[in-house]
Amino acid sequence: MARLKRKKTDQTEAHQDRWMVSYADFITLLFAFFVVMYSISSVNNAKYRSLTHSIGSAFSKTNQPGGSVDDPLSLRPYTTVFQNLEPSKSETLSSIIPTPPSQTELTSKEEDAKKRKLSDEILQERERLAEVSEQLHNALEPFVDINMVSVTSSDYWISLEMNSEMLFMSGAAELSKKSIPVLQKIAQVIAPMDNAINVEGHTDDVPIANAKFRSNWDLSAARASTVVQAFVDIGIDPVRLSAIGYGEYHPISSNENEEGRFKNRRVILVLMSRAFSRYGANDVERAKLLNLAPTPPLNDGFIAPP
Repeated sequence: MARLKRKKTDQTEAHQDRWMVSYADFITLLFAFFVVMYSISSVNNAKYRSLTHSIGSAFSKTNQPGGSVDDPLSLRPYTTVFQNLEPSKSETLSSIIPTPPSQTELTSKEEDAKKRKLSDEILQERERLAEVSEQLHNALEPFVDINMVSVTSSDYWISLEMNSEMLFMSGAAELSKKSIPVLQKIAQVIAPMDNAINVEGHTDDVPIANAKFRSNWDLSAARASTVVQAFVDIGIDPVRLSAIGYGEYHPISSNENEEGRFKNRRVILVLMSRAFSRYGANDVERAKLLNLAPTPPLNDGFIAPP
């Protein structure tokens, strides 16, 4: 009886110590879990890239016949596997697998290229006008020195101003003989160009005392038309030419004295940039020269200068 009682006591003590085995197993598993979590949180980038490439290569070979392992596009279907990773992992993967530029990026590059081209065309137009201005100044230098001719220019036109005394007799619209060599020198410079030419006639405010002309309007317009016809006879394309009469209404000096009236009697040749010419350029060309977006044509296609 005593022997049975001692055996039962030993069994009870053995059962009481078995919980430590389960506890040790739990601690071991918990430690292993934290080790795995730590290893995941500090991924080696080199190994991660190697793993990504290996997975992509395996899938591309088995599921995509003809797909190239080196072709980044063949890895696209498998990038979704890594989309749920932490942001840093996703960013790392996106740097490994390049994607083609978006449509927005392509459009932006095309617009930049167009702007550079437009800028080049604008600069070429301005440089050409500057060169012609210098050529006119050199060709007419003797008249420039005695203040009978002046040449000024801007980015969009060249203004060649000639005093009426070197072209016409007082109150007349017929060219004098001494004016022909001057117009021929001008024609030699402007003939190779295709820019439009406006010929403007101006007078002083003294009323015209001539039965041939009703007013200074008629006289200024007739003089401008005479110069236009002379250029046509020399060989300038008539399409480029226009005659404008301003009369006495755009003076550059006072009409109170003879010196001022002398300056106001003048004929001006305006060599227009193609951007401002009514017939010298179409809407697209004009927009390029002005660096503007093309606008719908107004009536005959003329776009007013800004």
